[in-house]
This record gives sequence, structure tokens and C-alpha cells, in this order.
Amino acid sequence: MKTQTIAPKRWWYIMPIVFITYSLAYLDRANFSFASAAGINDDLGITKGMSSLLGALFFLGYFFFQIPGAVYAERRSVKKLIFWCLVLWGVCASLTGVVSNIPMLAAIRFTLGVVEAAVMPAMLIYISNWFTKSERSRANTFLILGNPVTVLWMSVVSGYLIDSFGWREMFIIEGIPAVIWAVAWWFMVQDKPEQSRWMSDEEKAALAAQLKKEQENIKAVRNYGEAFRNRNVILLCMQYFAWSIGVYGFVLWLPSILRNGTQMGMVEAGWLSAVPYLAATIAMIVVSWASDKMQNRKLFVWPLLLIGAMAFLGSYLVGSSNFWLSYGLLVIAGGAMYAPYGPFFAIIPEMLPRNVSGGAMALINSMGALGSFVGSWIVGYLNGATGSPAASYIFMGAALLVSVWLTLIVKPAENKTPPLHGAKHA
Repeated sequence: MKTQTIAPKRWWYIMPIVFITYSLAYLDRANFSFASAAGINDDLGITKGMSSLLGALFFLGYFFFQIPGAVYAERRSVKKLIFWCLVLWGVCASLTGVVSNIPMLAAIRFTLGVVEAAVMPAMLIYISNWFTKSERSRANTFLILGNPVTVLWMSVVSGYLIDSFGWREMFIIEGIPAVIWAVAWWFMVQDKPEQSRWMSDEEKAALAAQLKKEQENIKAVRNYGEAFRNRNVILLCMQYFAWSIGVYGFVLWLPSILRNGTQMGMVEAGWLSAVPYLAATIAMIVVSWASDKMQNRKLFVWPLLLIGAMAFLGSYLVGSSNFWLSYGLLVIAGGAMYAPYGPFFAIIPEMLPRNVSGGAMALINSMGALGSFVGSWIVGYLNGATGSPAASYIFMGAALLVSVWLTLIVKPAENKTPPLHGAKHA
């Protein structure tokens, strides 16, 4: 395909920056799960119900500030926005290590959500400025790979840091890299291809022409209000809400689920927690490549979420008596839930024009944050109230089944005008 020959160096220049940035955001978000498994509750006098709420508070801050962040990124500058986000979330993450009471911890968790809220939509907007339709699923996947790959190494590193120093030192040490990276980000990043010094004028012109051509086949949408009322945007909001219940119920409570009922230390829990994210990393790369190759997005979303749902329900049926079979099913669930992210986030810029697609992605992502809040809170609550993860497996599996159904009734192709003869559906 001809579009592939436009400035291949974009991949080598932009993707490592995108990956590292989102990876650091994810590190400072997910390490709370290790503090929960390592005694932060006992040290601060946090009850089990309060622990699940504190873990989930991050997503409440994240929910409220998605759309303002995306609007600023779309109309002003991704570069400036992410720079300040990096500095602030690194500071907030390190401050988590010096809290002495529950209100301080609650305030920091909420604030961390606020300053990280803009990262995902801003980075998706950034990618859509630099990569064409035939590249976007893979480009999105390199961004979101920062999520499972980070949890993969963070699971091991955090286990060792807590074992060697304690949960406070883990937070302080893991917050510092974001602040250092902010300086590198400022000097390496340009908002638009035309500002870059490492692309030739011919490459800039070819990329601009291709991106402009892709916009011609998308029906015009006047403003955010019209975009947010679009049937598909509403369905995708609901779908991502349900999907995120499963993902973040899993991410935030996996170390605690593994230690529940077993005499497992933090280092062992760290290694075992890492395996589902290794499966997720491999699955995401394969799925995004296939989605870009076939230019079919939905086909690479709902079947995988269905596999995730079945794995959770299987884990429930197996029960805690067979630890290794149950754990194997959790590895499958983790891989299957993560795999569709690249194709999913390629759907939106392919059905909405550039003037509103960033805001629509932010709205969908904010509903995902609300689902993450619900998932992480209720899963933590169910685990604490029942003393077993069985009820939470049913809850996460049911949420994924709902997301499968909602994916199936989305019709992205209806937004394209005029339809190209023989064009494949998203």
C-alpha cells in the first residue's frame, strides 16, 4: 500500500516517545494495587470497603477532566499539556509515599486522576495527527502497550521494592521517572508533522495530502454537541464503560486475588501478576496488525471480549480449590481483555471528522474511566465482603458480555458519505 512508504522514520521517532509517556502514566496509576496487597491498609487503618473506594477514587478525577484536556489538546497543544501532566503526576505519585492519613491519600488519588485524565485522549489526538488510517490500529496499540508492558515489569519491580524497602519507598521511587521524562518530552516532541525538523518537505506534503484525503470520505459534523449525540458514539461510550469494569477490576485487584487464601509473598505475587500482561502484550500486537491488514475493526473487538468473559466465568466455576487452573483462566482473561484496544480506538477517527473526533474519544474514554471506577470499587468490595474472588469473577464476566453485545450493534460504516464501492466496514 502506497501510504506505508510515507516517512517510515515516524514509527522509530514517535512510537518510543508515545510508549514511554503512557507507560509512566500507567506505572503511577497501577502501583496502588501492590501497596494494597503489601499492608498500606493496616498502616493507615483503612477498612476493606474504604480500600476499594480509595483504589477507585483515581478514576473519578480521571472521569471529570477527560474532555477539557482533549479540547485543549485538539485546539491548542498536545506538547504543552502532556509536559505539565508528566510533572504533576510524578509529584503526586511520589507524595503518595509520604501520606499519613486517609483524607490525604484520598486527595492525592483523586488529584492523580485529574492530572492523568488528559493523557490518553491527547495521545490519541497526537497519533491521528501523524499516522494514516491504514496505520492507526498499530499506532494506537504501541500507545496502549504502555499499559500491559508497564504492569508486566512494574509487577516484578514493585514486588522487589516493597520487599526490600516498603510500600512508601516504592511510591516515592516510582514517581521520579515521570518528572525526568517531562524534560526529555519537551525537547523531543512537535505537535504537527509540519513542525518537525526530521521529515523532508516531500514527506510532510505526502502525509498531509493522505490525511486530508481520508477526511473527505467522512460526513461533516458541526460541533461536539452533534458528535456526542451520534448513535455510535453513545453505544461506544456504553461499551467502553462495561469493558472497563472488567479490565480495572482485574488490574487493581489481581495481586490481592492471588494472595487471597495462599501463603504467597509479594515477590511471588509480583511474578505471577506479570504473566497475564505478557499474554496481553503479544495478543495486542497480533490483533492490531491483523485489524490494519483487513481494515476491519469490530471483528477484532467483540470475539476477544467474549473469550475474556468466558475465562472469568470459567475461573468462577473452577473455584479456589484448583489454584493453577483458575490462574491459567485469569491469564487468558487478561490477554483477551487487552487485545482489542488498538482496533477499538481506530473506530472513532474513521467515523468522525477531525474537528470532533478527539472530543468524542475523550467522551468515550471518560465513560471508560467511570466504568473503571465502578469496576475497581465493586470488585474490591465484593472480594472484601465475601472473602473470595468468586462473586467478582461473575461481575466482571457479565460486564464483558454486555460490552460484546454493544460492540455488535455499532454500525460505524453509516457515518461515511458517500460510501465507497466495495469498501470494508469498520
